Amino acid sequence: MIRKLTENDRDACFQLVKKKPAENLFIIGDLEAFGFEQDFQEIWGDFTEDGGLRAVLLRYNINFIPYAEGPFDAQGFAEIINHHPEVKQLSGLEEITESIVPYLSKPVKQNRLCYYAKCENGAKLPTDLDLTPVRKATIGDIDRLIALQSQIPEFATFPRNPGSMKRCMEKGIARSFFIEEDGQIVSSASTTAENSYAAMVVAVCTLQEYKRKGYATRCLTRLAQEVLQEGKVLCLFYDNPEAGKIYKRLGYVDIGKWAVRALQ
Repeated sequence: MIRKLTENDRDACFQLVKKKPAENLFIIGDLEAFGFEQDFQEIWGDFTEDGGLRAVLLRYNINFIPYAEGPFDAQGFAEIINHHPEVKQLSGLEEITESIVPYLSKPVKQNRLCYYAKCENGAKLPTDLDLTPVRKATIGDIDRLIALQSQIPEFATFPRNPGSMKRCMEKGIARSFFIEEDGQIVSSASTTAENSYAAMVVAVCTLQEYKRKGYATRCLTRLAQEVLQEGKVLCLFYDNPEAGKIYKRLGYVDIGKWAVRALQ
């Protein structure tokens, strides 16, 4: 049975999704931030015959994110998506979204897959690195962080909004660490979409002329130390196997692929 969840279902919902905080980073973060009853956000639950919650489907604006522990009513979730007039995207773990796609009335016009990895402890973090040059960013560093990211080719299509970065930093759902040389920030690593259980690592970058010095590894290590000490899980997307090797040396393990399916 599928029904819309309300604030009365909070405990049952969080009991389900917090078992895998990295896999459910977006669902947890959105529920913590906005709750169960917003015009732009809804969540449905799929229940077993004995009343246990086995799957959820979150809508945030025009994007739907499903999560399930095992078998669930994929056709029922698809019918909810089909009845939304402005749906544009289905995203989530590949194997879960894949089971919904055959029942969608709108065809998938684009499907992007990324590796999804998580780090639950610091057992593999290097202990012999000099982290003295690594600094934690403040709001006053935002413009310089944007200046760095604007010089990274793979970030060219993702313009940064300083106002949004400031709000996220003030709210405690984002942080950055960086290394500075020659009067400019040359390498950094950041988080975004942080919640009580997990944090998404983003914007790991180094200027071309400062690569091969281990700067990104130092920023990632310092970032991981602080986040893991707070009891949170780190997670990230990557589509470059070479980048994946660096992350795995720091203790990240693949937990699947994340699919972003754009619908016509």
